[in-house]
Amino acid sequence: MNITGNTILITGGTSGIGLAFAEEFLKEGNKVIITGRREGRLQAIKDRLPGIITKVSDLEEAAQRIELVDWIAENYPDTNILINNAGVQFITDFKNGIDLDKLQTEVVTNLIAPIHLASLFIAGLKGKENAAIVNITSGLAFVPIAMMAVYCATKAAMHSATLSLRYQLKDTGIKVFEIAPPAVDTELGHDRREDKDQSHGGIPVAEFIEGAMAALKAGTLEAGIGMAAGMRIKREELFEVINGNFPG
Repeated sequence: MNITGNTILITGGTSGIGLAFAEEFLKEGNKVIITGRREGRLQAIKDRLPGIITKVSDLEEAAQRIELVDWIAENYPDTNILINNAGVQFITDFKNGIDLDKLQTEVVTNLIAPIHLASLFIAGLKGKENAAIVNITSGLAFVPIAMMAVYCATKAAMHSATLSLRYQLKDTGIKVFEIAPPAVDTELGHDRREDKDQSHGGIPVAEFIEGAMAALKAGTLEAGIGMAAGMRIKREELFEVINGNFPG
């Protein structure tokens, strides 16, 4: 992938991996658009990074996904890269009853929304130079942590959907990338930590971004970053090892 001179839409761009991608792509000379639900946070980012373009959008709502695509087509028709990054992560407690609202939010945000957005963007991406869809999945797509069952299942489903999307678009000129992060030190899953400022022990965001950008620049269509690379290769044998560190 040519990592300069693009117009890039990044979902979930107000923190963590999404924001780090936005900052890196800005440095590389791209026009960058980020979405998020929190208007205040988007404005704070714009104040710090005047070159960035922001759009309030709740991707859990189908109508807002359609509105986002229409807004992009009208205002930034040169957009040639979609990065499906937005995601949420909750605990799934099968033994004590699952929270249906959280189940719905995880499945829609992590799976339905990126699949829907990708399908909506295809018409606008066709014929554009360096056109691409980048899906951010997870090493947990290959080796799930049982206590995060739904999150891991959505990422596994996105891995599968990405394979099919890449196959269907093979003759369109649109490249389909999958970047699978390991645990990265972001806000993801902060709702389950009593201390909201506490790190969950993942690798620094900068380390992840360095690996992800290198993979994109090299044109690697499916890249596990850091520990996620091994999880992709040794999924079955790692399942018991990883889950031995978490409650049953």
